[in-house]
Amino acid sequence: MVLAAIPSLSVLVVATRSATLGFHHGALTTLGIVVGDCIFIAIALGGLSLLMTALGTWAVLIKLLGGAYLIFLGIRLLRSRGGESQMLEPDKTSLFSSFLTGLLITLGDQKATLFYLGFFPAFVDLTTLQVQDVAVILTLAVVSVGGVKLVYALMAERISGWMNGAVKRRLNGLAGIVMIAIGLFLILRR
Repeated sequence: MVLAAIPSLSVLVVATRSATLGFHHGALTTLGIVVGDCIFIAIALGGLSLLMTALGTWAVLIKLLGGAYLIFLGIRLLRSRGGESQMLEPDKTSLFSSFLTGLLITLGDQKATLFYLGFFPAFVDLTTLQVQDVAVILTLAVVSVGGVKLVYALMAERISGWMNGAVKRRLNGLAGIVMIAIGLFLILRR
């Protein structure tokens, strides 16, 4: 929980999506992050820690696609007007894009890769795990990571609700710049 609460790229994206598009978007971004974490846990528990090395170019491609997608979303936010209609009725494609944003950020995150495929097996004896152990590990990841990110999403949406149209337009501009910066960071980071 402590690691999930530390401000990071994923926290910024969850807060940005929630503040600009509503809690549902922050929640779906959180779901994408949690699914990404569960994928890494499954890979680590399945004894496939060499998968990321074997993926090679594909891992880089996922990171690049995630970064490009965040830049695209940032540009859309910069162009949006920031009115209240965005908060009232998000369209279904944008809801899926929030999920995809969280998933791609996690799959492209080198810290998540290092933790789940490097440190995680050092803390858990993978040879003695049983089904109930795997269920506990996945539940802990979902509750700790998902719970913390949902709190960020809720706080961001509540704070956004107090703002008027002009402030929301500025927030959208700032959020767009943050999304573009995160996308560039993902693309340029080695």
